[in-house]
Amino acid sequence: MLIDFFFFLRQARLPVSIQELLTLLQALRRDVIGPSIDEFYYLARATLVKDEALFDRFDRAFAEFFRGVQAEVDLAARVPEDWLRRSLARDLAAPNIAGPLGWDQLFEQFRKRLEEQGEAHHGGSKWIGTGGTSPFGHGGRHPEGLRIGGPSNGNRSAVKVWQQRAYRDYDDQVELGTRNIKIALRRLRRFAREGADLELDLPDTIGSTARNGGHLQLKLVPERHNAVKVLMLLDVGGSMDEHVGRVQELFSAARAEFKRLEFFYFHNCVYEHVWRANRRRSAERTETVDVLRRYSADHRLVFVGDATMAPYEILQPGGSLEHRNAETGATWLARLTAQFPRFAWINPESEGLWPYRQSVGIIQQLMGGRMVPLTLDGLRRATGLLSR
Repeated sequence: MLIDFFFFLRQARLPVSIQELLTLLQALRRDVIGPSIDEFYYLARATLVKDEALFDRFDRAFAEFFRGVQAEVDLAARVPEDWLRRSLARDLAAPNIAGPLGWDQLFEQFRKRLEEQGEAHHGGSKWIGTGGTSPFGHGGRHPEGLRIGGPSNGNRSAVKVWQQRAYRDYDDQVELGTRNIKIALRRLRRFAREGADLELDLPDTIGSTARNGGHLQLKLVPERHNAVKVLMLLDVGGSMDEHVGRVQELFSAARAEFKRLEFFYFHNCVYEHVWRANRRRSAERTETVDVLRRYSADHRLVFVGDATMAPYEILQPGGSLEHRNAETGATWLARLTAQFPRFAWINPESEGLWPYRQSVGIIQQLMGGRMVPLTLDGLRRATGLLSR
């Protein structure tokens, strides 16, 4: 099976060598892990993948190869029947959920709960815990709440998240399912010859040689390349997880077409800092002010994101999900679009859903209507906006 796994990774364009496979086999012989698919995943990644930029590609290949393989389950650790009955009764009963509290009232109630609560709670409508309809905790249901650690219940209704979350970088080497994205982006290309004379100028060489009595006289010119400079800001994590495949195609095409491409990541909305590597985003950040200072106004600015978030995250100081921002996201978006007048926002979310997302309407207004869908027609419109 490991031989098949090795060749499957090679087919997925992962540069896995025989030596690395032997290292994995040696580790398995020494029983460094138990009989767990999760432990095998971490061991295989540590021994076979040497570049963290390839982690996402490895994850997808691993999931495809081991699809259907189940981790061991401890049958002795059974779920208590009475707990299961109460949980089902709560889930099947008509929900008793209070409406949104408002920004200030929400944080005031959260402060009081922290002072009053002395133990863990699960379910219910008041305390900080899991499940239930309280606006504080995780895994429950509430139209506007504070998610404290743990997974979301899929409602996307939290206005702030207290949790250290890990995002993955977009893979810029993904094989495109279609060449149409690259062709659409080529409308932005502007060729120029700059730098040292490295390329043979064949017509001038022939003419100069003829005028020189047949003695060869080489003529060189600077290499011709795309002179367009692009600054791309990519939303990552949360609701963007649904659009990873399409955004990776766009990112990969942009890396191939624009040699002068700079990119940074953000989450939901741009605030006072952005980052280049999601695995080090807490330690290696770039101040957004430095981005404004470092890159000239002739860069084309491209935002890529679904613009799906709580309106607080755009309009409210402290509205960010993950930290307390001193200035609103709208303020930073205004600064960026003022610095880079040729800009566009590319939204991977279906355009038919935009009217149902309040935050999309706000971002559209801040962008002056320069938001387009991630479709071929949308990319053509984007290149038109960026060319003006």
